[in-house]
Amino acid sequence: MVVTHLMQGLRRLFSRLMSHSSAAPDGGASIPASKASQERHSTGANSMTKKLTSISDVRRFFHNNKEPVYFISATNFNLLGIGDWVGNFRHINYINCFDDKQKNVFVPKEKFPRDFESIEDINNYLLEHKEVIDYVRSRGEQGVAAFLMFDEHTEEICEQLGLRVAFPPAKLRSRMDNKIETVRIGNKAGVPSVPNVLAKVDSYQHLMEICEELGTTDLVIQSAYGDSGHTTFFVSNEDEYYRHAEEIEAEEEVKIMKRINCRGSAIEACATRCGTVVGPLMTELVGFKTLTPYKGGWCGNEMFAGAFSQEVRDKAQEYTNKFGEALSEEGYRGYFELDFLIDIDTNDVYLGELNPRVTGASSLTNVAAFAHSDVPLFLFHLLEFSDQDFDIDIQAVNDRWAHPDSIDSWSQLVIKHTDETVDLLTQAPQSGVWRMAEDGNIAFDHYDSHPHAAESEQEAFFMRISGVGDFRYEGADLGILITRGRLMDDDFQLTERAKAWIDGIRGQYAGQSLQDPVVEQVAVSHAVGGGNFKIL
Repeated sequence: MVVTHLMQGLRRLFSRLMSHSSAAPDGGASIPASKASQERHSTGANSMTKKLTSISDVRRFFHNNKEPVYFISATNFNLLGIGDWVGNFRHINYINCFDDKQKNVFVPKEKFPRDFESIEDINNYLLEHKEVIDYVRSRGEQGVAAFLMFDEHTEEICEQLGLRVAFPPAKLRSRMDNKIETVRIGNKAGVPSVPNVLAKVDSYQHLMEICEELGTTDLVIQSAYGDSGHTTFFVSNEDEYYRHAEEIEAEEEVKIMKRINCRGSAIEACATRCGTVVGPLMTELVGFKTLTPYKGGWCGNEMFAGAFSQEVRDKAQEYTNKFGEALSEEGYRGYFELDFLIDIDTNDVYLGELNPRVTGASSLTNVAAFAHSDVPLFLFHLLEFSDQDFDIDIQAVNDRWAHPDSIDSWSQLVIKHTDETVDLLTQAPQSGVWRMAEDGNIAFDHYDSHPHAAESEQEAFFMRISGVGDFRYEGADLGILITRGRLMDDDFQLTERAKAWIDGIRGQYAGQSLQDPVVEQVAVSHAVGGGNFKIL
């Protein structure tokens, strides 16, 4: 069996060698324009004559939904469980995390050799895949598409397929995703960032001149775009600067911040015509070496009622409301997430960055108690992009969601391969519920596709990302573990339970070294190039 999987992996690898990386996939299908794409409909398939004025109205509206709704992404991790709330909701994914066991997840069976450089590439590949086109066509000539990431080409393909993109235009989202622009929007809205300077940097000497007004040479430098784990640079001396000089000096403008003693946090929200719906403040797991090889890289979250002080939680909610209003003025509406930095020494709350989309934290936001007592946050997003009229008391929702009784405790770990090695996986754990024994050993308990299936802190829902036949390289996502309760202590260090889960999951993986130097070189190239980008 191991040899078979190995040969399959090598065949895929050599197919990549023989294919031209910039060419369209051999299996790419031409997409005939649908009737839906030729007509601009003024009302949605589920429009109701009655204005929705209560949460029960919203529940009923989505329960009775007849129009196909798709979440198209590498995996369905970000919107786990949303299909329980929305009729005709389906996931279209590239990675087969559930081994074809999940009926509302569609993964095309035939894969065409291609190296992806971004998650947008993956989504466009899926939308142009004949199996996906046939699947979408079989479910009707129109529908709604949601994404983690998309670009203008995605929008063009969706237009041809008769799919409405349930997000603001890609061009606007790209501008909002710019970390430099985030600072400016925040300043305008009265949401402060860590003391910073926005400037072009030409050399270390130039950097020292620029940062004089910050009163320190202990700095954090961020580029405008990219995952924070890859594009955040910690610089306190000349040697550290030159380690990242090429990336820093290539940018037209960077954000240069005073380094503070802080805790990371995240909060998700949705800007609607009735106001901004705000979820609870979550802690962030950042830079743990047992989870990620990237300093400053996000690797999980915790949600619990006592996250930070009441003063900090109130300030974060206030700032999120202000930022939501500012986004609306910029023309952006719908789902977004803000990272806040909590200064440990002063308790000040600073804006970190904006993610104008669903995020890795959405998996917790949409399964917690407050979401199930009303509706998940993502449903407000879908409602905003529907043609249905509504007038919901958003402040009442926010007040309920902020109440401690509405926030149950959940944690998640994003587990990456942290070693500087490359091999081919010959064994991988299956997705579902795993159970931890008293001695810390773990074992598979039963299959499920929903985090709620983990009923106690001794159980966890694990969603596999890397499977048998995949390359395992530094930074590769192995999987996500979601469990009840906290996985950090009050000092923001991993608990013993967290460490046992990490070790247990890692122990379920096994790989075979790549003996052929040509194969190994291609695998390394795949890891440091197109194969190593954020998919969650």
